[in-house]
Amino acid sequence: MLLLLGAFAITPMLLPWLAARIGSRAFLVAAVLPLIAFAQALMMTPTVVAGGAPFETYAWIPSLDIALSMRMDTLSWLMTLVVTGVGALVMIYCRWYFDDNAEGLGQFSAVLLAFAGAMYGLVLTDDLVVLVMFWEITSVLSYLLIGYYHRRAASRRAALQALLVTTLGGLVMLIGVVLMVVEAGTSSISLILAEAPSGTVVNVALVLLLVGALSKSAIFPFHFWLPGAMAAPTPVSAYLHAAAMVKAGIYLIALLAPVFAFTPTWRPIVITLGVFTMLLGGFQALRESDLKRILAFGTVSQLGMLAVALGYGTRDAALAGIALLLGHALFKSALFLIVGVIDRQVGTRDIGELSGIGRQAPLLATAAFVSIASMAGVIPTIGFVAKEATLTALLDEAVQGEVWGIIALVGVAAGAVLTAGYGIRFLWGAFWTKPGVNGDPAPATTWPKTSIGFLSAPLILSTLTILGGLFAAALDAPLAGYADQSPLSSPGIAAPDEIAHLALWHGFEAALWISLGTLVLGAVAFWITAKRDLTSRVLPFTASDVYNITLRGIARLSVITTSLTQRGSLPVYVGTIFVVLVAAEGTALLAGSDWQSELDLYQTPMQLLVAPVMIVAGIIAVRARKRYTGVVLVSVTGLGMVLLFASSGAPDLALTQILVETVTLVAFALVLRRIPSRLGDHNQSVAPLFRALLGAAVGITMAVVAIVATAARNTPPISEQFPELAYTLGHGKNVVNVALVDIRGWDTMGELSVLILAATGVASLVFVTHRSDTLSQVQSIPDRFGRSRTPLVETPDGMKPRTAGGSTRTAWLVGGQKIRPENRSILLEVIVRVLFHTIILVSLYLLFAGHNLPGGGFAGGLVAGMALVMRYVAGGRYELGAAAPTDAGRLLGVGMSIAVACAIVPLFFGAAPLTSAVFEAEIPVLGHIEFVTSTIFDIGVYLVVIGLVLDVLRSLGAEVDRQSMDAAGTTTREVNIR
Repeated sequence: MLLLLGAFAITPMLLPWLAARIGSRAFLVAAVLPLIAFAQALMMTPTVVAGGAPFETYAWIPSLDIALSMRMDTLSWLMTLVVTGVGALVMIYCRWYFDDNAEGLGQFSAVLLAFAGAMYGLVLTDDLVVLVMFWEITSVLSYLLIGYYHRRAASRRAALQALLVTTLGGLVMLIGVVLMVVEAGTSSISLILAEAPSGTVVNVALVLLLVGALSKSAIFPFHFWLPGAMAAPTPVSAYLHAAAMVKAGIYLIALLAPVFAFTPTWRPIVITLGVFTMLLGGFQALRESDLKRILAFGTVSQLGMLAVALGYGTRDAALAGIALLLGHALFKSALFLIVGVIDRQVGTRDIGELSGIGRQAPLLATAAFVSIASMAGVIPTIGFVAKEATLTALLDEAVQGEVWGIIALVGVAAGAVLTAGYGIRFLWGAFWTKPGVNGDPAPATTWPKTSIGFLSAPLILSTLTILGGLFAAALDAPLAGYADQSPLSSPGIAAPDEIAHLALWHGFEAALWISLGTLVLGAVAFWITAKRDLTSRVLPFTASDVYNITLRGIARLSVITTSLTQRGSLPVYVGTIFVVLVAAEGTALLAGSDWQSELDLYQTPMQLLVAPVMIVAGIIAVRARKRYTGVVLVSVTGLGMVLLFASSGAPDLALTQILVETVTLVAFALVLRRIPSRLGDHNQSVAPLFRALLGAAVGITMAVVAIVATAARNTPPISEQFPELAYTLGHGKNVVNVALVDIRGWDTMGELSVLILAATGVASLVFVTHRSDTLSQVQSIPDRFGRSRTPLVETPDGMKPRTAGGSTRTAWLVGGQKIRPENRSILLEVIVRVLFHTIILVSLYLLFAGHNLPGGGFAGGLVAGMALVMRYVAGGRYELGAAAPTDAGRLLGVGMSIAVACAIVPLFFGAAPLTSAVFEAEIPVLGHIEFVTSTIFDIGVYLVVIGLVLDVLRSLGAEVDRQSMDAAGTTTREVNIR
């Protein structure tokens, strides 16, 4: 099971590549993995029926007692069969539903298979915390699936609505999980159910868990997101909204009900909301004219019935509920797939535009009739068996005087009436020949020939619906293992003389007559509603209106809050941060009673030389009136730190510091081009005395903190062990580099994430309309007015412009021809052309030598970035495109992927994440060679840093240049027009 879960995590990554080559046939390949999981679950059937529960576990976070544990009992066994079996059929169906050239086909197939894997993990995990993780993964993946038609506003809104509702429920559920785990002392689901903790905290936890379950399964008041999600492709509806995602909440209710159904809070919530949802969804389904929305509201109604049956808590209700769960997955997914066939063939789902399809598509109509019969509870389907068992279980409770039994019985019976009504409406709307304007039969809808492969999935599912009813007695033994976990009856109610069993025929009992009565009344309900216009609103508002009002209210509140706190003044923001810093740190310092200090006048003579220069530069920077002057003076302090690092035995830090200062100075210079050169040209400094006092207070506070903190240590620092750890653990002599990529690799990975976010944020602010980078795709040199002038050709000596005669002429830098003659420096171009490749080689040397010598991925990446800076300064934005013919985002993504892979790969070898390995060999001539795998992590750092510098140059440099040129060109054209 764990191996299959890993396969579900890895295989989706291959599908985009596969779909690009074989089109929609990639779905057939994707279906193989769910079929394997389905077969594996079938092989487990004898063990599960015998009362066993196959169990696998892997200690994931031992310190928190969280494990990747998989346990297959009766309930999870059935859910596994549903998730994998229906999932495989839906993927096979997708082969004919989508065209080979459909947009986003690879991503859709990958996300659909990943969703199947997430559901597979959710229904099998035995760890409550891991269940929450899978729960949220399904929410995110369903967002991507529902929003597949991302160009449609309705799809985007529906996807966001489903994500917000289910995620909100998931967050509430997470609090309940934490309370339950703390109270039970374990996160193991099987142990929690075995120990059955009780008390106020447990009751609160159960309420919070139910909020998550109800939101996931679209139970009132969270029901409105499911009909909106019908904007998704039909295969998504058939899988997520019939067999998988919406079943997650029902699964959680079924999981907890045998133990917690009789707690004070359980039945009032589950039965009340379940019955109301059943009636609300069924009533609304009778009012719809879109086949898919009829099924959507019908699904809402059926989910309410499932919640009542599985959540009631007695043994007979549990048996009926689990049979109903199986039946619903079969008939509802089949119906959604049937609607997909109709929509794909004739281009509409409106029952007013469909007529006479039943005669033209008899196989499809037969599958629909069987599925609707199962949904309404007509013999001999699995739906009939489950419906009769549910009515019998609730009737026994109601006869004994159990109040919740009476409420549940009346609600289920009324819901069954509505189910029969909208079921008949579906069949009539989809397949019947409608009357025309003059009362004559309307012209039959043209029905193109349908591939049997396209019909195979709904035909299989409808056949299983019949077989499930005919062989209901054979299903009793496998499903009874779940039901036997529940008590025979409610507390205070006499146990039944004999327990219920699933069977197709129990004789003419009371439940049968109730069932037949619901069918008759359902037909009457259809007849009444079919001739009436029910499109008008019953209430002045709906749940969707409440959702939209809530969103608008949150948006307005955020605007008010932002207007009060975000005034658009950087000095106010920085000043607020500094005031809080001084107040918080000052309070902590004053509250301390045991201050100690160990101060030396200096440690090295270099400090006596450098410190005064840094102080003077800082003071002059404050008095500077030009921005660039202030930036340069601030850089003096950074360069002073270079000397302090170098004289203190830290050449690695000195090298990194000087590179950072250089890149920072370049970034400042790029920004300063677009703002006034002199400080205060537009906005004069306000309250300079207050700023000076605040700055002094911050400096004094941090100085005191440093003095007190360094003297407060009473144990040896762990850094004293770093030299030995670097050599024995990291197999390197450069302590700084080994610490970054090995000993403290997690910190470095977090810093890489921050760098990527920073680069993305800067680029998002500069690239106003889109994030695409077209400089790397430059094929010709435009003239200084932006027009393409001379095409470039590739020669052994590099890219050269093609002349009219077909020959090429030498250019030191191809982008230099774009620069105005007065701004062009041939000397600079020559120097850059000569030094560029050498600097790149130096950066590679620093990268690979950094494990034992000063350098590393960060320093090497900065050196390579400086080479790109040289190309940009010498040749402009088009030269930057020639120097780095790739998108900066790709470098950032590849670098981060390499770093993440270095964390994941060791897990497959039973080691902790980011564990490094060393390979040694004796090479002739070269001698003894060592390679440490942490170098691969360093390569990821190297690429991320280059991508960061390139992103800064492309956004603050090249894009700003383009915007400036566009603005200048616009101004010129306006002048010419005038």
